[in-house]
Amino acid sequence: MRRSRDAELRRARVAALIASAVTTVTVAVSGCSGGQDGDGSAGSSGILAARAPGVHSWTGTPCTPLTGEPLAKGFTVGSTTDSADPDVREDIGEGDARPRYRQTGCLADLTGPDGASWKLYTTADVYEESAPADRAYRVKHDLDRVHGRGPEQVHETAYAKPVDDQGRPGRALLLWNGDLLLTVTAYGPYGSKAHDIREGLQDLVENTARLVENALRDRDAPSPVPSTP
Repeated sequence: MRRSRDAELRRARVAALIASAVTTVTVAVSGCSGGQDGDGSAGSSGILAARAPGVHSWTGTPCTPLTGEPLAKGFTVGSTTDSADPDVREDIGEGDARPRYRQTGCLADLTGPDGASWKLYTTADVYEESAPADRAYRVKHDLDRVHGRGPEQVHETAYAKPVDDQGRPGRALLLWNGDLLLTVTAYGPYGSKAHDIREGLQDLVENTARLVENALRDRDAPSPVPSTP
């Protein structure tokens, strides 16, 4: 009888531990989906959540995703300039490989919460295969690390680094996802200090990266097989 009660207690403890673990994982996952408010719009930035690798399409209107909703709290988008080259380019691959990709980008003038002028740039390289995009990301990551420009890891396939443009402090985020290599760079007002505008820079690059990656994702295509490093 005692053995039976002991077995029941052990089973109850195991069940409680499993329930606790499931709750912890659920909370952790929901906490890592920062950067969006409850309605799915861009809000204050948390951690840019990793997404499963996807297939992406080139677009001739790369600025369109930036004009549909606020990129960050208090920011408005002014003039935008599309940079969309439909010609196929060749990357410098390993050995004799010359992987092909097409590039598209956007330059946007922003007005900050206090009326000051900010700048935002996006560049999206859409490769014909996933593996070359992965390699290109890792090459950039390693170069930035060697030259002491960060990187500040955002998640396993995205990192950020500080940048500067003639007195304008900024932040760049590089993201790899499937066949896409995406760079988003934001610059604050002239004469501003990086530590004073860090939160705005972080919100802008992370929310913009999320919007652009989502806009370029081809939902009708099967997901690519993940590359091995």
